[in-house]
Amino acid sequence: MKNAVVLYSGGLDSTTCMAIAKEQGFTPYALSFNYGQRHAVELEKAREYAPLIGAARHLVIDIDMRLVGGSALTADIEVPKDVTQDAGIPVTYVPARNTIFLSFALGWAEVLGAGDIFIGVNALDYSGYPDCRPEFIRSFQELANLATRAGVEGQGYQIQAPLIDLTKGEIIRRGLDLGVDYRLTHSCYDPTPTGLSCGHCDSCRLRLKGFTEIHQEDPLTYAS
Repeated sequence: MKNAVVLYSGGLDSTTCMAIAKEQGFTPYALSFNYGQRHAVELEKAREYAPLIGAARHLVIDIDMRLVGGSALTADIEVPKDVTQDAGIPVTYVPARNTIFLSFALGWAEVLGAGDIFIGVNALDYSGYPDCRPEFIRSFQELANLATRAGVEGQGYQIQAPLIDLTKGEIIRRGLDLGVDYRLTHSCYDPTPTGLSCGHCDSCRLRLKGFTEIHQEDPLTYAS
């Protein structure tokens, strides 16, 4: 089995992505970030679930992106609730987050001798973040193969984004087919102090839409 680094937040998409990597014959090395996010409960889920779905190792890296701010997830900015997404980039976008995360994943992949990095980005049912688009993934893969020893002298890298052209419902169906237990995931941007999902932020609404799409009930308990 080949090694692969999987960016793993403990959320619905990244958990499904990890299951796909394992199904494809990879040994997943899970990489999470404690970046000062207000929804840090997702890390509790990530720590709990990573070994259960076959991660050979789970690494959590501390980066305090609150020092940069600029996002409702890392600064004192209200998380929008029950808002219809317009053409703009929402305030829940964290500046350069996926670029930073993928850069750490690239470094760990080079040490592990892993030629594949999995990321659960989606460009259909998503919030409009620029670092979730196919062109971003293609560009980062090109950078990875220009900026590393393995890219210049070795096999190079593939940035795998298996969910990128799926609806949220299709993602959930794929995960259910692989045996993913979505009770042990977390998607909410603004959970209660006890960790309950709000049910009204953009991430909750997309998740609930996905379960409704495939006529399934979300196993999570919501505050509202």
